[in-house]
Amino acid sequence: MSGPAAFGRLVGAGWTLLRNDALLPRELRDLYPPVVLTLSKALHLMAGRQAAQGRPGERLARSLERLGPVAIKLGQLLSTRADIFGAEFAEDLARLKDRLEPFPTAIARAEVEHALGRPIETLYASFGEPVAGASLAQAHEAVLLDGRKVAVKVLRPGIARRVGEDAEVLALAARLIDRWVRPARRLEPRGFAAAVIRAALLELDLRLEAAGCDELGEVMGHDGYMRAPAVVWEGVGKRVLTLEWAQGWPLSDAEALTQPGLDRKLLAVNLIRAFLSQALDHGVFHADLHEGNLFVAAPARLTAVDYGIVGRLSAPERRYLAEILWGFLQRDYPRVAQVHFDAGYVPAGHSVAAFAQALRAVGGPVFGRAASEVPMSRVLTQLFEITALYDMRLRPELVLLQKTMMTVEGVARRIDPDHDIWAAADPVVRRWMLRELSPPARIRRFAEEAQAALRNLARLVENPPRAPVVVTPTLPARPRWLWFVLGALAAGAAFVARGVIG
Repeated sequence: MSGPAAFGRLVGAGWTLLRNDALLPRELRDLYPPVVLTLSKALHLMAGRQAAQGRPGERLARSLERLGPVAIKLGQLLSTRADIFGAEFAEDLARLKDRLEPFPTAIARAEVEHALGRPIETLYASFGEPVAGASLAQAHEAVLLDGRKVAVKVLRPGIARRVGEDAEVLALAARLIDRWVRPARRLEPRGFAAAVIRAALLELDLRLEAAGCDELGEVMGHDGYMRAPAVVWEGVGKRVLTLEWAQGWPLSDAEALTQPGLDRKLLAVNLIRAFLSQALDHGVFHADLHEGNLFVAAPARLTAVDYGIVGRLSAPERRYLAEILWGFLQRDYPRVAQVHFDAGYVPAGHSVAAFAQALRAVGGPVFGRAASEVPMSRVLTQLFEITALYDMRLRPELVLLQKTMMTVEGVARRIDPDHDIWAAADPVVRRWMLRELSPPARIRRFAEEAQAALRNLARLVENPPRAPVVVTPTLPARPRWLWFVLGALAAGAAFVARGVIG
């Protein structure tokens, strides 16, 4: 899309929000400062008749649905945080999770046949009406020829073009914010937009989602906190995905949490531990865990669907996350502060001790308290003030992690209002710390590094560089036999270390 066209769509998005009184809704005027209150009243004069229809959340949901898939993703995130925006507002946005207007089944059948290159009857004994409609695709209930019940996900017609248009608009908005809103620059609007756009584009190839589902299914099988449906590979194409039917009730259904025999406390604990074990132990996690993508069954069984967005963490990022969580669990705020500096999250010019004091001000009042006793909106406001005070910038590579943590914590709160996130996280974080930072683990890493050094040394000896090696006058060149001796010593150290740690 050209620049002028993107700008026109951006203006159109603002006009849609304005006409629905979803930009600065009149119901919140008691909370606005004087300048914003005046602006709200002025904008309301331009609102259409539809602005009087429904509550603020309903009007925002209506606006976001018209604005397209990327905007709908934002609404899905907001809908998970009833503790911040209010239960009524979150419920009004809940329809964006899986209750969007479906497209005709006849079109879906044609899409399946085109994507798979075969008549639909050669794979499915029956192919039913849509059972869920999301921003990018809809799901149909079907039965395979061998009798297995499956869900068939089909991309919406024209969705690639719509996502491309939304991506241009989001990128333009990020550039404008970065240029004209100086306080927002530390939030890295361009990097944030790029991360969101890339995630949305990857969702347009359902073959990648099938691979993500299969990979995370293996990962989830290690602990059993959550499971993934099995992939029916013969029913997978770029625009079609077939998975075994998820057992239980979708968590977006109001009756899901009232089913007989459900242990809501354990269910919330399993959700937190499932996410943390994926991220910490394996460095890969389901990055779209809102209620519309979770099925629950008694007593505390969780099945996740929709693997279009998969988050990944490098080894250093996993270590920083674990050490920060462990520091909070131990109330070791100086350690938490130091990790932030080590990771580069806080610029080096600030005081570690002063930052630790600020973290204590946030963590002290909430540690060990039930979710229902913690005003999360106030905590987030305080955290935002601290990040500004210490010049902390958004890390684009951590956008999916932070977004998923926020979503998961919000869903856990809804499942169990008295949920204690710290108690739920403790066993997973403690296990990681004992395994990765214990003396045996350090010896194991040394052994691995020694072996890697030996392999590199062997390659260097076998294929010496063509360019002449410059030897400084003060350090005589070492004979080649010395490198073999050093290599043998490294190999011996690796062998001994492996024997020590078993």
